[in-house]
Amino acid sequence: MNGSRKIVLILILFTVILLALFYSDFIWSKPSAHIVRTSSYSNSSKTANILKPNIGPFRNDNPTPCSCQKTDPANKYVSKDELEEMQKRRAEEFRQHQIRTGRENDVLILAPANTPLQYPIKGFRVTPMNKTRIPGLALQAEARPVYKVTLRVQKGLLSVLDEQFGELVDGQNEKELSISSSSLKQLNELLSRLTYTSTVYHIKTQDLAYFSFDNHEVIFPIEIRRLSVPVLFDPGKDVNSQVTVLIKVFLRYKELNVLIQSIRSLYPKIKIIVADDSLEPEKVKGENIEHYIMPPAQGWFAGRNLALSQVTTKYFLWVDDDFVFLENTNIESFVKIMEANPELDVVGGQVESNQFSFRLEYEEGSSDEGGCITRVMRTGAPLPGFDGCFFVDGVVNYFMGRTEAVRKVGFDPFLKRVAHTEFFIDALGDLLVVTCKDLKIGHQKHSNTNKYSSYRHPSKSDSNAKMTHHFFKNHLKCIKY
Repeated sequence: MNGSRKIVLILILFTVILLALFYSDFIWSKPSAHIVRTSSYSNSSKTANILKPNIGPFRNDNPTPCSCQKTDPANKYVSKDELEEMQKRRAEEFRQHQIRTGRENDVLILAPANTPLQYPIKGFRVTPMNKTRIPGLALQAEARPVYKVTLRVQKGLLSVLDEQFGELVDGQNEKELSISSSSLKQLNELLSRLTYTSTVYHIKTQDLAYFSFDNHEVIFPIEIRRLSVPVLFDPGKDVNSQVTVLIKVFLRYKELNVLIQSIRSLYPKIKIIVADDSLEPEKVKGENIEHYIMPPAQGWFAGRNLALSQVTTKYFLWVDDDFVFLENTNIESFVKIMEANPELDVVGGQVESNQFSFRLEYEEGSSDEGGCITRVMRTGAPLPGFDGCFFVDGVVNYFMGRTEAVRKVGFDPFLKRVAHTEFFIDALGDLLVVTCKDLKIGHQKHSNTNKYSSYRHPSKSDSNAKMTHHFFKNHLKCIKY
């Protein structure tokens, strides 16, 4: 009987050992992608080893290529002899663009669901090369003989301020620093004095900090940024000190004079800036008008840039040279919307009954092929508090712009003849745009001369050059509008 019991006990012990080895291998084996081994933390005395989703960082190094359905590829307009070399140059320029815009640092950081580590989940900001205290670091853990935390970074050095003799700090002024203490209170006091100093001088970049305790690790971003100085415009006391009217003229002086007279009938003191690239410039008369003569036929966007560069008011109002102010044309209505919504950069109106506006559907695509962009005629969400105003990506040629914001985007002077949607493509993601009904202006009757028409409508070679330009400049695989 005793022998049978021994055999049974041996079999049970053997089974327990096999099960222990099996589950030990399951728990402690190397995790697959996006899985890390960690210990759950709770206020109870029990802890369990479990598998949790990885806390990052995750990168999207291979985005899905976009499709060009029912659209010719943008490289169709590039000469076959030049395509290969152009693609190489474009790839290098795109790589540098990602560096300039910080896209190489784009990562997604997910906070673990349960951790004893307290940290600034949204990160914090430092100025380059300056020592800065890391806010909010702390450990919340149960009693144990020794507590130890570690912090490591890549683009800076870590240190504890006013380190005292006997304080267990390992890695002072290095990229990785550990703090040990038998007192949780003392450890947290040391963490409150922990600093970061960037060793990389850059006006806008970021580092990642890895903060760990036992099997727990959290990650938070450190924004390394040179502070910028505000650029403010004194709005003065009325619309004359808030807004400048901008006009680009080419040949159509008769229409320009009608427009100026209509402006003066409603706004006799407002400043008007005229950019003129006519073949034989004529004098533009009137009070408070700045007339800038350009080299002949420099084009639509070159004139916009020139006019915008001379604005000294907070806002500008863009009008074409053949528009006309109506009795109900009201610049103050634009200003009211802009002032009530400081985030807005462009407010579009309507030319007679034409409230042209659109959205841009853009896919980044892969880094080698480029993205896809399509113009669609629809509006987005309504602007709260203003009936008839909707968020869009582009508006008609009658709009008010926030001077400083639009200057940062600018108007591409390569585009001379047909250029409107192209500005809003460049502004996508940088300018917040709305279109509003009942902000009206009139349009004069068309009286184009043969000379004007010959410049207004581009040749096929100009159109092909324009598409080749977009292929390179906007890193596009296809474009449709």
